[in-house]
Amino acid sequence: MKVAVLGLWHLGSVTAACTAGAGHEVVGWDPDADVVAALAQGRPPVAEPGLADLVARELASSRLRVTTELASAVAAADIVWVAFDTPVDEDDRADVEYVIGQGAAALPHVKDGAVILVSSQLPVGSVARLERAFDSIAAGRRVGFACSPENLRLGKAIEVFTRPDRVVIGVGDAAAKGQLLALFEPITDRLEWMSVESAEMTKHAINAFLATSVTFINEIATLCERTGADAKEVERGLKTERRIGPHAYLGPGAAFAGGTLARDVQFLRAIGREVGCETPLMAGVDASNREHRLWARRHLQALLGPLTQRTVAVWGLTYKPGTDTLRRSTAVELCGWLLEQGAYVRAHDPAARALPGALAAVKRCATPVEAAMGAEALVVATEWPEYRRVDVDELAGAMAGRRVIDANRFLGPALAGDPRFNFVAVGGR
Repeated sequence: MKVAVLGLWHLGSVTAACTAGAGHEVVGWDPDADVVAALAQGRPPVAEPGLADLVARELASSRLRVTTELASAVAAADIVWVAFDTPVDEDDRADVEYVIGQGAAALPHVKDGAVILVSSQLPVGSVARLERAFDSIAAGRRVGFACSPENLRLGKAIEVFTRPDRVVIGVGDAAAKGQLLALFEPITDRLEWMSVESAEMTKHAINAFLATSVTFINEIATLCERTGADAKEVERGLKTERRIGPHAYLGPGAAFAGGTLARDVQFLRAIGREVGCETPLMAGVDASNREHRLWARRHLQALLGPLTQRTVAVWGLTYKPGTDTLRRSTAVELCGWLLEQGAYVRAHDPAARALPGALAAVKRCATPVEAAMGAEALVVATEWPEYRRVDVDELAGAMAGRRVIDANRFLGPALAGDPRFNFVAVGGR
């Protein structure tokens, strides 16, 4: 099949490369000439394990090409796949109009019989908006509209795309369903068919459920810290309950970050306001998570008192391991707050590129141990595997205070029982 992928940031570049890898003929389009030029040379805009190699391979095979010319990208496409990463501001409000506008710009160039497939994270009703926009300019063309909510995860995106648990697809047209079957046939036969609106709502529901799970267990963990209970033992008690189960999203640790979960919580709150329906649970999830984002700050102040001229090491700066993305990183937020408190910040990250200008005073170090030199406290902010390979004796010798704040207990197996360290995790040791 001929596929046009609109948007070439994380979601789009993975979608384009993996779809080409499945054997389809793919054209990727983005309005940003710099993104397109870099991708044409095999350099994706976001670090993702295996993506650069896959892009280079598919470019060389000619199954993948990229362009800034919208009309030529979509004119021959059987599937026009809207895959923009929806921008989110610092208050978790999504710029829906940007994505809708980019998708609508392609509609005059779409051929008769094509299918518009939307995977960008948008509120329920967005596909219907695009369909109405097309109807006003159809000029006799018939085009199908469908939704397959994105399900990628930074650091594991290729694995998730090529070996999905299942793919949710919302579509209301039999002809469009046939084309989508052909699109996904080389990838998976685990397809969950439903209406477009149900597919859109499923994405909101999944992320809101995960967000609720995170905030629930972190509130329990906070109570554990103050009552002598161990949240990891409570987690075990929960997951061995048949009605909950071992795969429940219940791991006490850091607040959820990034825009993905928060975006859908805000979508549901906004939808509730639009239809006159109160959503107090979603409001509570948002408030609880915002409060829990302050967990590391509270413990740093409890351990060190005033932070002026105190030295704090931060291991990890990116949003999560396996990527170089800094946007919405809680580690970056923490570094900024520490500088505001007058602390000296020494940091290490194996993938982060240039830091924002506001973090110019952060001392970037070549190794984790160098970052810990003279530190009165160490915060494990991003769980890069190499941090588990650091020699514990060397770390103990480097630090001045040996206080380790590790929300998710990433270094717990090595440090939690070591009497040389004051090891602090969410929900107790």
